[in-house]
Amino acid sequence: MEGKVESLWEEVRELTLGTTVDRLQSPPTPLQFLRDFVSQSKPCIISNAISHWPALSLWSTPSYLATALSSSLVSLHLTPDGQADALVPHPSQSSLCFVSAHVQPTLFPQALDLIRLPPSHLVAYLQQQNDCFRTEYSELESDCDAHIPWASEALGCLPEAVNLWIGNHLSQTSFHKDHYENLYAVVSGEKHFLLLPPTDVHRMYIKEYPAARYSYSQENGEFRLEVEEPERYVPWSSVDPCPARASLKQESLKFPLYFNGPKPFEVTVKAGEVLYLPSMWFHHVRQSPGDGGCTIAVNYWYDMQFDIKYAYFNFLQSLPCRSIDDQTIPEGDSEDDSGPHASSNHLNSRFSGDESATNNVEIHKDRDNVEVHERTFVLDSSMFVWFF
Repeated sequence: MEGKVESLWEEVRELTLGTTVDRLQSPPTPLQFLRDFVSQSKPCIISNAISHWPALSLWSTPSYLATALSSSLVSLHLTPDGQADALVPHPSQSSLCFVSAHVQPTLFPQALDLIRLPPSHLVAYLQQQNDCFRTEYSELESDCDAHIPWASEALGCLPEAVNLWIGNHLSQTSFHKDHYENLYAVVSGEKHFLLLPPTDVHRMYIKEYPAARYSYSQENGEFRLEVEEPERYVPWSSVDPCPARASLKQESLKFPLYFNGPKPFEVTVKAGEVLYLPSMWFHHVRQSPGDGGCTIAVNYWYDMQFDIKYAYFNFLQSLPCRSIDDQTIPEGDSEDDSGPHASSNHLNSRFSGDESATNNVEIHKDRDNVEVHERTFVLDSSMFVWFF
């Protein structure tokens, strides 16, 4: 089965994706965008799509933002190391858990200072999602478009959520996917993405991890990691694509499908550019600040179509893969792979690997994943290429 799945990874790149992400020098027409990118689940970077936004010149000045939002209470996410919605050692077991950030209501000028001039004991990030641009930052709405017109026409709807992201070089986002068509506009600084198509789901080594959350004490400036009660499990990618040099060999042995497979697409989205990130694509994100000491972006989440492509993804995800089902952790790593939450192939959650989006925006489309009970069938990889 592994050989058939690996053939799929190669064929989807040969037949439709290529080896690099397309760059458009001007916004596409709605028809071009729908035909060449949305229908093919193919990312692209678009230049000169937001050049008319006042935000491009105004938001790189911290004093402008601090004045415009002087009395705004915003949701500031705090972590000890810049990694929220990520895997960390479990506080009481020799395994890993999925951790979310401590969220602290903070006046915007104070939040901005913590981001621009980070203290040594914490990393601050404005990443609330949950349509936060229109709820927490409404004073800035006139500085950019309420939606992306050519995308809205192509997709036949307005965005379900518009989010503002303000962070620094210390924050990064681990591999995950979102159930949205995503138009990601960078206003200041740069965003660095690693991208993998939905066909590569087995390379993510998705497992279920117990959910936890950081709790931050302003009195002593310390973080405490608290496992959620009652117990809740979150399906998440086990792969760190950028391990320290000293641990690269061990990580490669733990996750050979990722490290030995086709390289992820690497893209840098600069200020003034828009990334179209198709729904269900896995992405890992880092960032570089602009002149104002921050990386600032606005993204538009358009609801995806839960159609035959989604059914095929669930079918593909359910296929058994020995490299994952029988994964052996090298000596020195005592992570427990046993129990009902161990394998991605036994998940039955519509939002597997997508906790970051579903924590914040409620969606009302329930779909059942495809269960595969008979393992003696032949997988023809060409059947998937059109759909991804």
